Amino acid sequence: MATATLPTYAAPNLPGLVQSTPDLKARTYAVHGLSIQLVRDSKAHKLDLPAADTPSRAAAALFPFVGQADRESFLGLLLNARSGIIGVNVISVGTVSASLVHPREVFKPAILAGACALIVAHNHPSGDVTPSQEDKDVTRKLCRAGELLGIPLLDHLILGHDAGSWYSFKDHGLLS
Repeated sequence: MATATLPTYAAPNLPGLVQSTPDLKARTYAVHGLSIQLVRDSKAHKLDLPAADTPSRAAAALFPFVGQADRESFLGLLLNARSGIIGVNVISVGTVSASLVHPREVFKPAILAGACALIVAHNHPSGDVTPSQEDKDVTRKLCRAGELLGIPLLDHLILGHDAGSWYSFKDHGLLS
């Protein structure tokens, strides 16, 4: 990476964090030998998805990413202030009956993308969209994390075998 050739300055109130290049198109942050580069790329593929302002629209946007997968996949739908979709992230791909999920992996892409809100979803390869106790527990944990981070979890969807088969925690009053 060309970080060494760029001018650097310390970020205010964050000792040990150095930001390279004040240019608006790319920023590189480095901490103890690690770096993260945020780049606005005009050639990047733009998602052509409708706003995820209802559970049915969010489910329709996410279903193509899991389809009829034979394993659980846990996805994050990153939203702007108007519920416009700014990104879709595959957080975890698990087994036929489980997917490992932790708030740090769920919210990291949302933070990096500057998301204002988040909808998560996972599929049930069995086709049964009834939430398990583990699904409910993870949802509570993600709600609390979202409150702390200021990135609210708007819904958790469970997707079945077809685009019309889904369960919304929001619709069933299970978001806390």
